[in-house]
Amino acid sequence: MTDAQWAVVRPLLPVPGWLEGRGGQPEAYCHRTMLDALHYLVDNGTKWRAMPADFPPWDRVYAFFRRWREHGLIVEFHDRLRGKVREKAGRDPEPTAGVIDSQSVKADAVVGADSRGFDGGKLINGRKRHAVVDTLGLLLGVMVTAADTGDRTAARVLLEQVTDGHHRLEVIWADGGYTGSLIEHCLTTLALVLAIVKRSDDMRGFVVLPKRWIVERFFAHLMRSRRLVRDFERRTASAEAMVYWSMTLLMTRRLARTRSASA
Repeated sequence: MTDAQWAVVRPLLPVPGWLEGRGGQPEAYCHRTMLDALHYLVDNGTKWRAMPADFPPWDRVYAFFRRWREHGLIVEFHDRLRGKVREKAGRDPEPTAGVIDSQSVKADAVVGADSRGFDGGKLINGRKRHAVVDTLGLLLGVMVTAADTGDRTAARVLLEQVTDGHHRLEVIWADGGYTGSLIEHCLTTLALVLAIVKRSDDMRGFVVLPKRWIVERFFAHLMRSRRLVRDFERRTASAEAMVYWSMTLLMTRRLARTRSASA
């Protein structure tokens, strides 16, 4: 990270327990070094054991990644960054609208049969990322499943998780794959309007569809992180954490640019 990026990130980091008198040992490496190492891994797609010597030992970096994953610290850090990005854009920190979609990606050999499947529509053997983003394309929630999991099945679980954390959500835009009983379920159970944006039958070739392009741009951002071009994680929880780490890198850069421009 540059000094400008660190100035943005530092006040938003979760405070270690030992600093608040909640027990535990002081950490051996500073957070800036650990964040640099994780951003390097996600951005460049390297293996854990191939971490460059400039960073702490790979097992210490992985222990940091695992701790933040298990205790929800990466989600907490990510959500704080998202709130700052929304405020800089003149929006309320909590969104009222979002977009949902899924992306199937090939899985590496380390992915077991219990979380791997075949997406017959995309002809991909691997996993599927189900994501909800706000109207700025910032992540609200992600769930990784086997690629043969239906969009509507995953959406029931994911939308419940997202609405639990974002109580102001009123409408979610989706494509034709989310029609059926899911619409009524969202309205009656979650008090959420699921608006379907359909492609017209007379459309030919590539056409930008209202609202749906926002989540497609989000998936395009993920593909710029080499660690996410394929799914290399043994656990789906780790795959979800990698998505959050990728978005923290994107939002940190955006906030640092804004800070530099206003300086």
